Amino acid sequence: MTHVSTGEAWAFWILGSLAVIGALGMVIARNAVHSALWLVLTMLCLGFLYVVNSAPFLGMVQIIVYTGAIMMLFLFVLMLVGRDASDSLIETLRGQRVAAIVLGVGFAILIGTGLARSLGDTPVVGLTAANANGNVQGLARLLFTRYVFAFEVTSALLITAAVGAMVLAHVERAKSDIRDQLTRMTERFRPGNYPGAKPGPGVYANTMSVAAPARLPDGNGSERSISPILPVRELSASEVAPKGTEK
Repeated sequence: MTHVSTGEAWAFWILGSLAVIGALGMVIARNAVHSALWLVLTMLCLGFLYVVNSAPFLGMVQIIVYTGAIMMLFLFVLMLVGRDASDSLIETLRGQRVAAIVLGVGFAILIGTGLARSLGDTPVVGLTAANANGNVQGLARLLFTRYVFAFEVTSALLITAAVGAMVLAHVERAKSDIRDQLTRMTERFRPGNYPGAKPGPGVYANTMSVAAPARLPDGNGSERSISPILPVRELSASEVAPKGTEK
């Protein structure tokens, strides 16, 4: 295969554009979870590009392992760290955003220029020779012989990043802040507290409204049974009057 077909070209421009949009969204998004979801879009596009370029096994690994497992690991770490959108608005160093944008654009131009010069006159070879004995066998031969060191270093970096994020998210509490069961029980039954279960709203009341207080044994209403965000419902005269029993 010495040329790129029309279908491959269309797939490259469509999936490549979506991958670039996902990468930009990952950098621009202020919410960490949204940034991770944009990265999922980029990884999905890369997986489909692998499939289009006669590397189905690598494409499935990209989608299943990286888009599925690795991104779930990233989201799990984000939940442990507990970052939100307000964290990205705090600049510890003045001008770091401008410097990051300038350096990022310069690095992208440098990489693009280097790739254009090195790959400009390179003919398209394809993966026919590499996949002669099968795509899985060819990929395994390269992965565990020529690129085994890079493969092991990448796995070590991923594990180190996950462990480091969990260590940073761990909060060490002092012994004085840790309350045992005896302390909790003492606070619960301290005078002035209500240790029993609170009655549900509308239970034994003249109405089943959640805004109507429950009735205590002495007949008065229990304001504890109403959520503080709900206004107390004004009962009509018929609802306040005692109900008679029918025989």
